Amino acid sequence: MRIQLRYFASLREALGSGETIELPAGATVAQARSALIARGGAHAQLLARGRALRCALDKQMTDENQALHDDAELAFFPPVTGG
Repeated sequence: MRIQLRYFASLREALGSGETIELPAGATVAQARSALIARGGAHAQLLARGRALRCALDKQMTDENQALHDDAELAFFPPVTGG
C-alpha cells in the first residue's frame, strides 16, 4: 500500500516536506517508522527509537500501534513545535 508521509518542524528542515513510501498491507505506524529508520542517514538519526516524536494519521493524533491504510497521510513531528 502507498503511504504519504509529511514531516514538520525540525524534521521538515532535515528531511523535506514529505515523501511517498510503499508498505505491506496491514502495516502499522511503528512499521512505517522502522522502515524509514532502516534507510540510515538522516532518517535513522531523526526518527530513531528513543527520540520523542508525535504522529498523526489522516490529521488525527495517533500512536504507533495504529494500522495504516492505502493512501493514508502519516505525519511525524517533534512533541513541541514553534508557531
